[in-house]
Amino acid sequence: MSHLDTELRLLNEDIQELMHLVGGQLEKGREAIRNFDKDLAVEIRADERRVDALELKIDRDCENILALFNPVAIDLRFVIACFKINSDLERLGDHAYSIAGYLTDMDGPMDEDHMRQMRLDEMYDMAIRMLEHVVEAFDAEDSKQARKVLVMDETLNEINRDASKITSQLIREDPERIQRYLYLFSIIRKLERVGDLVKNIGEEIVFYLEAKVLKHKKKKYRNSP
Repeated sequence: MSHLDTELRLLNEDIQELMHLVGGQLEKGREAIRNFDKDLAVEIRADERRVDALELKIDRDCENILALFNPVAIDLRFVIACFKINSDLERLGDHAYSIAGYLTDMDGPMDEDHMRQMRLDEMYDMAIRMLEHVVEAFDAEDSKQARKVLVMDETLNEINRDASKITSQLIREDPERIQRYLYLFSIIRKLERVGDLVKNIGEEIVFYLEAKVLKHKKKKYRNSP
């Protein structure tokens, strides 16, 4: 195995570690909201330091590989994709951190009827499944698996659009609980952004494996089966 191959393998392992770390933050966030577990929310925020440290390491490693080994073809696409995926994962961790922050600020659990109305649990489950798909796609080098998240993101967008109307209605009916409704709506917005970032990761995996840029071909994959 060449020195470049070794560096690429280590980079692959670090990206997968970051994917699992961020995925763990999302799963803990879902459990923290379901059980109003502030201790778990604090743990999510503590995990952010590990996410930031690993993101910086991966950035440095990508730069060193480009500078020292001058990779070409699929190796070059892999490093470029890792560079972008690394940034998307760090931002994804930021959203998990922010959601945990909302929970620590709240003075009681969210109303289950309101969460059901806003489809919060469904949204969390979908976001986590999307991340699981890209983790599997990256590990197996499977662009078909990566493409699955492109359509799944449409569900998160739909929930987000509906949440705006439901939030307005809830505030009109019970303005004294406006802060609680705004927390719920803010979490929905954060999860919608999580979906966007996971979709970006899926697109980068396809780019690395197939040398195709999907970002500006949304209509094409929206119409695909």
